[in-house]
Amino acid sequence: MTDERPLLMLDVDGPLNPWAAPGCPPGYRTYVVTGLQVGTLSVWLNPAHGERLQRLPYHLVWATTWMHEANVVVGGRALGLPTLEVIEWTGMHLPDPDGLYWKTRQVVAWAAGRPFAWVDDEIGEADREWVAAHHDAPALLHWVDPRVGLVEEDFVALERWADGLGHGEGRSA
Repeated sequence: MTDERPLLMLDVDGPLNPWAAPGCPPGYRTYVVTGLQVGTLSVWLNPAHGERLQRLPYHLVWATTWMHEANVVVGGRALGLPTLEVIEWTGMHLPDPDGLYWKTRQVVAWAAGRPFAWVDDEIGEADREWVAAHHDAPALLHWVDPRVGLVEEDFVALERWADGLGHGEGRSA
């Protein structure tokens, strides 16, 4: 059976790792991670986010420059997530000719016409307009403040959006 839930494209730095916070936020833990894409760095992750993400009525996908390393050092180690599919970026951080965030076109291509929500701290109005014009299925581009990361209001917004598509009825927050 095909998974008909909408996709939830997850960025790490900003939504899950509030890198711009003045200090480690309450509920978060500091993890020192090492990987090919990320080198060695300290990140703040909230272990409760793993369970909260899994309760959402979405098919979770990594949309992060961490790519496959997100499954090991973020998802599995800190958040207890199962192995997720990964968008494998081409041309990371290259400027877009229309001024879009460099991930935007690839997120839409990867969604391949499926409804999706995307959480990231670099989404802007130009990205929303472009997705609305170039993606025929419903899409929610949800900006997350990198000073605080995902908070309950973000989870509620994601649940409400999925409920509006007919997914998630009967799920508790």
